Amino acid sequence: AVAVVVAMEPPHAATLDLIRDARTRIEPYAKVTPVHTCSTIDHLVAFDAGGPVKVFSKCETFQKGGAFKYRGAMNAVLQLTEDQRARGVVTHSSGNHAGALALAARTIGIPAHIVVPEGAPACKLDAIHEYGGIMTRCKATVPDREATAGRIQRETGATLIPPYDHSHVICGQGTIGLEFMEQVPGLDVVLVPVSGGGMIAGVAAAVKGINENCAVVAAEPCGASTTPRADVAASKARGRLVSDMPPPDTIADGLRAKLGALTWPIVRDKVDGVVTVTEPEIVRAMALIYERMKLVVEPSGAVGLAAALSEQFKGFLRARESPEATVRVGVVLCGGNVDLAPLWATYKV
Repeated sequence: AVAVVVAMEPPHAATLDLIRDARTRIEPYAKVTPVHTCSTIDHLVAFDAGGPVKVFSKCETFQKGGAFKYRGAMNAVLQLTEDQRARGVVTHSSGNHAGALALAARTIGIPAHIVVPEGAPACKLDAIHEYGGIMTRCKATVPDREATAGRIQRETGATLIPPYDHSHVICGQGTIGLEFMEQVPGLDVVLVPVSGGGMIAGVAAAVKGINENCAVVAAEPCGASTTPRADVAASKARGRLVSDMPPPDTIADGLRAKLGALTWPIVRDKVDGVVTVTEPEIVRAMALIYERMKLVVEPSGAVGLAAALSEQFKGFLRARESPEATVRVGVVLCGGNVDLAPLWATYKV
């Protein structure tokens, strides 16, 4: 007889139980962020969508550090050993994870080495300095980011805490989903911005663990280029991780990464679909959030609402079984770290 060996996939990097553990761990440090609503946005999303819609916005803009990233960073540093704490942490990031890790490290009194690529917004660089991060600049490519972080790791013995492809980080971000499902019972769908997938992997694990029938939809910028650059949409369409696309040339500077080895299996198994959005759609959503909700949001943070307003998502809503029932749509506003210096300069005082 011939023995047949079946390769077993490793378990997902985030589960509902692990996310609940993460919430208990970070509870003394991270904020429970508020959920806001806006009737104007309800009407705009419901227009031509086949029935009534109520939109609930989870405002991670109010999280420490101004974005959701503090959750994952805090969950990761709190699980370091004493020896690891003594040698500090290192990461590479275009901004929000960098600032979040610097702040998390300062919270527990350890050094944080931050590799930041060229082109990162000034407001995010200022946050890294303010939080005590030890900054090193590099070229704006993933290989150079990783190589620079690797060199610092060898020189200092620091523990690498990557921006998204790390179980502790994913589980920390998943606490967004736990809170959202408790704050807004009966959500029908949750829209989450995506690039590397740490946030949506954690949120999807939490949401699906609580209510398998609640849809989780990724919101992805396709960029200004005429060539396809939405790698999450391509990966879902092909059923395999697509890793050979260049990053999108998008104003959403926090959404230029690629799915990782740990985030992709969760996205593959638990995310129901992907809505891609254009640059004008992102700007329109950003303007609505500023003008109607009176909230500060960065381009990456507006991508979820841009998806909710898109024709692609409205097609999803029109296909619902009970058009007379109000669809409860959750949108994660994932960050608010936008450089406002040009605005203040317009006042000329």
